[in-house]
Amino acid sequence: MKYSKLILKRVKLKSVLMLLGFFFIANVNFAQNRELEPDKTVKTSHEVTINGKRIPYQATTGTQPVWNEEGKPVAALYFTYYERTDIKDKTTRPLVISFNGGPGSASVWMHIAYTGPRILNIDDEGYPVQPYGIKDNPNSLLDVADIVYVNPVNTAYSRIIDPETPGKEFFGVNEDIKYLAEWINTFVTRNNRWLSPKYLIGESYGTTRVSGLALELQESQWMYLNGVVLVSPTDLGIDRAGPMDDALAVPYFTAAAWFHKKLPSDLQKLDLPEALTASETFTINELLPKLALGGSINSNDRQKMAERISYFSGMNKEYILDQNLRVPVSSFWKELLREEGFTIGRLDSRYLGMDKKDAGEQPDFNSELTSWLHAFTPAINYYVANELNYKTDLKYNVFGPVHPWNRSGDNTGEDLRQAMAENPYLHVLVQSGYYDGACQYFNAQYNMWQMDPGGKLQERMHFKGYRSGHMMYLRNEDLKTSNNDLRDFIKKTTPAPGTPAQYHRK
Repeated sequence: MKYSKLILKRVKLKSVLMLLGFFFIANVNFAQNRELEPDKTVKTSHEVTINGKRIPYQATTGTQPVWNEEGKPVAALYFTYYERTDIKDKTTRPLVISFNGGPGSASVWMHIAYTGPRILNIDDEGYPVQPYGIKDNPNSLLDVADIVYVNPVNTAYSRIIDPETPGKEFFGVNEDIKYLAEWINTFVTRNNRWLSPKYLIGESYGTTRVSGLALELQESQWMYLNGVVLVSPTDLGIDRAGPMDDALAVPYFTAAAWFHKKLPSDLQKLDLPEALTASETFTINELLPKLALGGSINSNDRQKMAERISYFSGMNKEYILDQNLRVPVSSFWKELLREEGFTIGRLDSRYLGMDKKDAGEQPDFNSELTSWLHAFTPAINYYVANELNYKTDLKYNVFGPVHPWNRSGDNTGEDLRQAMAENPYLHVLVQSGYYDGACQYFNAQYNMWQMDPGGKLQERMHFKGYRSGHMMYLRNEDLKTSNNDLRDFIKKTTPAPGTPAQYHRK
């Protein structure tokens, strides 16, 4: 009996050890699954109704390698490619290649809130709601173009896979442009899209990226584009330091103050475009010459300018004088609603924040960004795993580690101009939200003026403004308008068959 009990105990112990071993092996395999497979995709089939028409499409999501000069895979980029399936001839079917910014931001923003066939569940003004979720996008571009959303290294599921390759090979203005151009070449070749009209769209820092890519693709990959879309553009390496930088912010001040009803009654009662036109005229014709005088401006003019800036910004005259007529934009976010106990958002000044104390010169946090992350993060994680059927234990990096970022040699505005000069087909569309305090709409217009000082390209440069912020598409009314603007841009810049790419003398 004692012997039988001993045998039973040994059997139980063996079973426990086997079970523990099983869990150990399972956990090892689980850990191994966190390693990125550098060249693997998943395909799924779907339908979406756009402008009342049912559109069938295929979604391909997964990874494609980045190779070094020796042909060794050193990184893998995660992408999602949407392809309409009821069109067999791709020679006239446009391809849109989409990037977001940061640097270090995934392509999530435009992917599931702007141009893609599925969008996150938010209210009509862009604020998060529960239950979280994803729904059809009736305004998607997929009716007129196929779209690929690309995630640079360390964003989304993209990673460096070669331990001997340092991050500095990828993390810089020109480093980023160089390897992404190679990646695009491979993607276009693999998917047989060389004959298709091609477009780049970038948001925020993504505008720096796509401006540089326009020239890099032409000169290193021999790939020519039909259009580049700049959504909430950066300064594109165009110098504006000093009085110009200070002055250009004032029309944005006007827009934000107009939204929050902080302007004088005669200016407040105007519609937003009219108020902005008055502010722009003041900025260029009156303010800029006075700021150029610096400390030599006389007392009367200083007082007058403070009064005028106050009129167009909603800020107190004395506060403006204390700032020497040059109010930092970060101080404006803190100052405009200080007496009410609120701050306003950086990327979208419609959003309100609350600081620990009312004193100070900048907000404690970006109120709009926390709201966006609240909505986007659950949606993209659910969507990729459950609808695109891409399974991984890697973390989806909405923002990934890409710093230090080498910002030297940023000539991307000039690169875009040169690409346009070399390619008569190439057009540029700029889309800006009036309430964007980080990438301001008037700065975006200044880019267009300075990129083309001779005025030779103005007919191929187009600007659209919206009554929202950095991500103008989060506001439902602007989602429809901005997608229609993209749709019109693509249609107008896809030439009729046989149309030669050449300049004509007048």
